[in-house]
Amino acid sequence: MNPVDEVILRALAEDAPWGDVTSEVFLPESARAVAGLAAREAGVLSGIRVFARVFELVDPGTSVELLAYDGERFEPGDALARVDGSARSVLRAERIGLNLIQRMSGIATLTARFVAEAAGTGARIVDTRKTTPGLRALERQAVRDGGGHNHRFSLSDAVLAKDNHLAVLAASGRELGDAIREARTRIGHTTHLEVEVDRLDQIETVVAAGVDTIMLDNFTVDELREGVAIVAGRALIEASGGVSLDTVAAIARTGVDLISVGALTHGVRALDLGLDVEVVA
Repeated sequence: MNPVDEVILRALAEDAPWGDVTSEVFLPESARAVAGLAAREAGVLSGIRVFARVFELVDPGTSVELLAYDGERFEPGDALARVDGSARSVLRAERIGLNLIQRMSGIATLTARFVAEAAGTGARIVDTRKTTPGLRALERQAVRDGGGHNHRFSLSDAVLAKDNHLAVLAASGRELGDAIREARTRIGHTTHLEVEVDRLDQIETVVAAGVDTIMLDNFTVDELREGVAIVAGRALIEASGGVSLDTVAAIARTGVDLISVGALTHGVRALDLGLDVEVVA
């Protein structure tokens, strides 16, 4: 089973473990419904096929017509999709479909704002692992739909030594440069190696040891600019920490390659989309 279907089926089981008793009590089995998904505020769309898949998994007989597509911008009042099917099925799927597309569109919309602030600098906006447990695949798609890029998907995908790793390393008496060089011998040639630093005087040791990316964590704009000069193209540079819509443009102009923003997924507001349902006999 693909991860999207797993998310949807878990959500449906959580929402109606023994069926939708309200619809079963109040609505005739033969009743049909048509519903229109519409925007109530401006944004960037993400999750339209996920929305449609919710209705398909509840009832394959439900028809979902897509009127807009992921990555497209929309304005208040724009029609995004049309649903036609059994009234019981449509109402059974309604809330889960809305919850997912509203969250994904909120992420895509916020990501697009960060991307716009960094436009023209060459810096990529990337997400982090600060995702909702179980929803990472959907939230990562939403970042892409907003014009951003994905960091490593999981702990299994790359070596990324952060402050806690380095604290343990220091406590054990290991020298950072030696540890990086040894790590390189223990991973495959396709495995990416990144190390975080929080001081300018750490940069040369880390870069000289042969990392692919160096993360400059919580550096000021002036420190980032100096760090870029020290690295001098020998590794990709990721800026992290203290990134907001107010600061991202200045960070991007320092010359860093990547700007990671945890708020894309953990601090986002769901976008206001509505599903207006009309039940017909």
